[in-house]
Amino acid sequence: MKYLILVPLLAVFSTFNLKAQSKKNNKNVSMLVYTKNGKGFIHDNIPSAVEALKGIAKEENWKITVSDDPTNFTEENLKQFTLLVFPSTNNDVFDTDAQRLAFRRYIEAGGGFVGLHSVTGTERNWKWFKMMLGCTFAWHAKFQKFTVRKTDPNHPSMNGVPLIWEREDELYFGKELYPVTNVLMSHQFTTLDQSQKDMIAKNAGTYAEYYPAVWYNDFQGGHVWVSTLGHSKETYADPVYKNHLLQGLTYIISLHKGIDYTKAYATNRDEDIKK
Repeated sequence: MKYLILVPLLAVFSTFNLKAQSKKNNKNVSMLVYTKNGKGFIHDNIPSAVEALKGIAKEENWKITVSDDPTNFTEENLKQFTLLVFPSTNNDVFDTDAQRLAFRRYIEAGGGFVGLHSVTGTERNWKWFKMMLGCTFAWHAKFQKFTVRKTDPNHPSMNGVPLIWEREDELYFGKELYPVTNVLMSHQFTTLDQSQKDMIAKNAGTYAEYYPAVWYNDFQGGHVWVSTLGHSKETYADPVYKNHLLQGLTYIISLHKGIDYTKAYATNRDEDIKK
């Protein structure tokens, strides 16, 4: 009997050791959470998103910097970060094209990027940024309950995320879609209130029932993960959503192999992408 008890105890201790080692390794993870917005609508969820990200960083033993200062965007400063997070940013978030170029070269050098909710409304006049995201904002349906479904349930960032997720949120549609997007979850837009059916039909275009909600892109050397979910402040206290966010962050971090500016090639923000 003593032997039978000892085996599970060893398994438990081994698990603790693995978790402890994982947390120890995480000390090298550093993320910049960038909260600046341009002129126009600013989401009141941003402070809640920041607090959720701080909580995740503390739990995971990650370093976190929160700033709305665009002067952070220089090559010298960005090279310290494993990933950049833009929570519900909107419109023009950079002051200069030099800052835009530094952001672009960070991605080309192998940087990671996570964008939340209205991030598709960010830098709407910058073609490269829209290509990196996979689209730009077109329209969203009013805040309401609808269904989101996993499209790629086996992807690492879908760990613990509901297969069918009934939630209150804003369903975002995009335009200028760039075909690099790997869809992970889809809005089931047929579950929306039909009081806006004409606008839904207009923005759904040739999509029959589902529209991209969460996706990832491997783009020009960097790695991008986007979730259009997360409108309300209350969302960021929801354990299910916080796990969704954690999984996206963890996935992008898992791809990080360092920032190598010898792989960055752009000399201006609008330089043609390399195929």
